[in-house]
Amino acid sequence: MFNEKRELMCREYNRARDYFIQNPSQLIDVEHYIVDLVNNTIVDNIDEIQKDYNEASYLYPFWAEYQPVKRGRDPRGDQVPWIEVGEHAVGEKLNRFICSRYRIAEVGLPSGADDRFVLYSDEIRNITNGFTNCVFLFLDIKSVGPRDNFDHTVVSPYQVSGDGIWEDPNDVLKNSTMLATGARAQHIFHPAISPIYVLSDGTIAPTIHLFVKPIYKMLRLEHPSQDGQPLECITNVCLPNGLLLTMNPNYLRTYPSLFYPGKDDAGKDPLKIRARVSFELLRQIASWRYADFSIN
Repeated sequence: MFNEKRELMCREYNRARDYFIQNPSQLIDVEHYIVDLVNNTIVDNIDEIQKDYNEASYLYPFWAEYQPVKRGRDPRGDQVPWIEVGEHAVGEKLNRFICSRYRIAEVGLPSGADDRFVLYSDEIRNITNGFTNCVFLFLDIKSVGPRDNFDHTVVSPYQVSGDGIWEDPNDVLKNSTMLATGARAQHIFHPAISPIYVLSDGTIAPTIHLFVKPIYKMLRLEHPSQDGQPLECITNVCLPNGLLLTMNPNYLRTYPSLFYPGKDDAGKDPLKIRARVSFELLRQIASWRYADFSIN
């Protein structure tokens, strides 16, 4: 199976890659369309999302004896790890809402964002002038609290697509490295996701990267007599496809500090070193790439 569709996929992949390099506005418009789709899904279902998210705090007596292991450097011990709350009450819920309105396929892929699926829409066909009717949506949930809610997010190589070079069907697709550039340091970053996937039936699915951040409050920080970690805000962020980052319009040339160092030390496997993505620069690229939804 590894080699059965190889020549078809390589041919169709390079046709699609050339097409989107020559028509970057279509790829940008598809990203904008998917961002609006997810934004509208959040707004339309915000009450249910908030209710089920906040239920985790009410259920405290059931899990208090068996709390998740504290994460991060030198945790203070008063903040309950809330990652899985966001993944279930926000991430899986968004998937269900989207699935109820659009055709999706949970295409098997051994690596990538927490949630990833192919999404089909006639609007995508219209945007791309009939070239394709779907995307491979990579949607990662990045839960944060008041102590780690910064104007950036940390991404792994498996959450970023690259330039996707695949010239010979007998070879495999490879991404060129990127440079994470900070004010005082820089390091090589190895994007591990293809900018486009070609399914075994020839379907062309450009990759879309979204990061949804459920942001919770710590009530004890507001008043010592209170406890709980209710949902305060949801942020939706879109990182450009790797072809947009590196080829045309080559955002990394214009915004070289879009990726910058942080989180991992130099002793980690270079292929696994993460980088931070600047939300400020994403907003400069396009304001719609960042959206906040406050909870009343």
